[in-house]
Amino acid sequence: MPGRLEGKVAIITGAAQGQGAHEARAFVAEGAKVMITDVRDSVIELANELGDAAIAMIHDVSNEAQWEDVVAKTLEAFGKIDVLINNAGIYAPGPITEITTENFVAHFNVNQLGTFLGMRSVVEPMKANGGGSIINICSGAGQRGYPDMIPYLSTKWAVRGMTKATARELAPFKIRVNSVHPGLIDTPMIGGAAADVQMMKELADSVPLGRIGTTDDVLEPVIYLASDTSSYVTGAEMTMDGGTGL
Repeated sequence: MPGRLEGKVAIITGAAQGQGAHEARAFVAEGAKVMITDVRDSVIELANELGDAAIAMIHDVSNEAQWEDVVAKTLEAFGKIDVLINNAGIYAPGPITEITTENFVAHFNVNQLGTFLGMRSVVEPMKANGGGSIINICSGAGQRGYPDMIPYLSTKWAVRGMTKATARELAPFKIRVNSVHPGLIDTPMIGGAAADVQMMKELADSVPLGRIGTTDDVLEPVIYLASDTSSYVTGAEMTMDGGTGL
């Protein structure tokens, strides 16, 4: 049986580890070709692992010129762009009185500006291709308020709004734009505390379903949004948070 993403070409940012790397492996397994990018050079090792279906670039998503290079090299290698997953993000929490301007701007540059530049850079290739799917990895923090994370939360609320606006604007070109809102997911973003068993238990206990999510919990909605199965879905928010937002 052909894979659910057979023949698709995807750009996945923040793909060196965590959710992005998991998506890259799954997309290739489902028949896609992928351009995977990250600021970490380990993304090149992942591309080598994935073989001819993947190429990698070192990529700062806040850099406009680097986005132009990523798009150009994707088109050169694979001929089109069907899917963009804006996965790259940073998270450095703290109370408002301790958040520096540099911290706030860094969150804006990666989480919000990077998402904007990514969406803008694929519009023309997707138009030429007759449509496409843009998937913005947002957060449960983009749907409600939490203390001690103003920089992160503000950028994720912005991504949520940009998704809605862009979905309306690009719908006439059959370019779908959706956001994905994970809750607590066991990735390096929170995995630095993984050795603190008590802390992880407390986090799990705070989730109505009683566990921290896995990258598989996020993967299936992303595959769905990237595939033709979701051809009538745009401007949607897909939440997988174990009921935390209830």
